[in-house]
Amino acid sequence: MTSDKISPSLVGQDFGETTRSWNDNQTMLYAVGVGAMPDTELDFLYEGRGPKVLPTYAVIPGMWAMGCIGKYIKMPIARMLHGEQSVELFRPLPANADITMKGRLTEIWDKGPGKAAVFGAECVASDKDGPLFKTHSTLFFIGGGGFGGERGPSTSQINLPPDRKPDHVVEYQTRPDQGAIYRLSGDRVALHIDPEFARKAGYPDAFMHGLCTYGFAGRAILHTLCGGDPENFISMTGRFADQVFFGDKVITQIWRTGPGQAIVQAVTQKGNVVLSQAAATFRA
Repeated sequence: MTSDKISPSLVGQDFGETTRSWNDNQTMLYAVGVGAMPDTELDFLYEGRGPKVLPTYAVIPGMWAMGCIGKYIKMPIARMLHGEQSVELFRPLPANADITMKGRLTEIWDKGPGKAAVFGAECVASDKDGPLFKTHSTLFFIGGGGFGGERGPSTSQINLPPDRKPDHVVEYQTRPDQGAIYRLSGDRVALHIDPEFARKAGYPDAFMHGLCTYGFAGRAILHTLCGGDPENFISMTGRFADQVFFGDKVITQIWRTGPGQAIVQAVTQKGNVVLSQAAATFRA
């Protein structure tokens, strides 16, 4: 039952089990939504080549768990922000799938009176062949802090870029209609399509979904560290640090830090960091 009150006792709340399915139309639409181009990524856009599935597609069904938080805590949508996202793949995602997902509330942190409350949600998915992927998301409830919970661990020093030039820099151009395309994968938050709604929420204009930015960075990781092969993509995590506006460039900087490990950061052409404290693991 939904409540206006936030209680740390909700940590561990089981969201139960649900089923989802997808087909290659949906995975190809997602690929277009996060900027994939036929001249270099035809494998992800054409059924005659599979199609292969971008690893970050897992966040789309995985959003179910984050949505479940609203069943227990009332939050005005204009005060909700997607904070962090991780995805771990146990094997490449199939182009057509029927999956079962289980979810739970993993954490609740109180950042103080007048500040945010932070919620974490986990989703674990399986299909007929066994475990497929796991996602973890955090949701910031702006102004929801001060309920008497623990502040939570400091993460400010996690996954900081090394003090040297990146090993890889991948620059992708976003489109004016990027949000209109991406939202058709199921992420239909008004902030990312309706300028009037965005201004009422305190933003200058509608801006790109954090998970769309995440997908752009995921493509950069896939093509630089994994040879374009989803078989080599293991995990990706990151924090949404700033807005990407439609028409901006997403510039992904990647530092190899060890065998199968990398630190990642994404900025725009203006220099503002939009995906921070990010990391990837991969099969070398």
